Amino acid sequence: MPVLSSDPNRPNFARTVIDHGKMGAMVRVQPGEYYVTENPNLTITTVLGSCVAATIRNPKNGFGGLNHFMLPESDGGDWGGVTSVMRFGNHAMETLINEVLKSGCSRQELEIKLFGGANMYSGMSEVGARNSLFAVNYLRNEGYRCLASDLGGHLGRRIHYQPATGKVQRLLLSENQNNSVSLSESKLRFSIAAKEVEGDIELFD
Repeated sequence: MPVLSSDPNRPNFARTVIDHGKMGAMVRVQPGEYYVTENPNLTITTVLGSCVAATIRNPKNGFGGLNHFMLPESDGGDWGGVTSVMRFGNHAMETLINEVLKSGCSRQELEIKLFGGANMYSGMSEVGARNSLFAVNYLRNEGYRCLASDLGGHLGRRIHYQPATGKVQRLLLSENQNNSVSLSESKLRFSIAAKEVEGDIELFD
């Protein structure tokens, strides 16, 4: 299995690597994580329920990445410990944008797409809508152009993203998979509210 080096300066940098042999490696991004790469043979994947992910790339050299956030924004990021800030959209978007800008492109050249924000929860139907609205407004207010988006609905999504080409494959989850992701997200939100999350939590395999 491919191994990613640990970077103490990137506490929310995804490290879950899946080796698919001839299909190449895939990096799985969990809630509160992000990943950037210049590897033309690597695919970034994530599973989204009410959460939102942005794919952002430098079209001049194929450097790009994906984030995965759970709630719109926070001033302090004090939700579940010192590395929690990436669970909020404002921190997740700023971090990923800055990483891609470092690769040598202007703000106007960034290729940005948005996914997720499903309204999955009974009694909490606004979570996905709030995340979607935040993401759209964030880009508009900061002067960024959104090239494409697939937001809302009631079904979760599996995203496969290839930064080298900018290609995104979006797969809607089945009802059974949707229920599994909804339950996992609910448990994760509850565990974060109760105490700092320890170890890795995967929404869906």
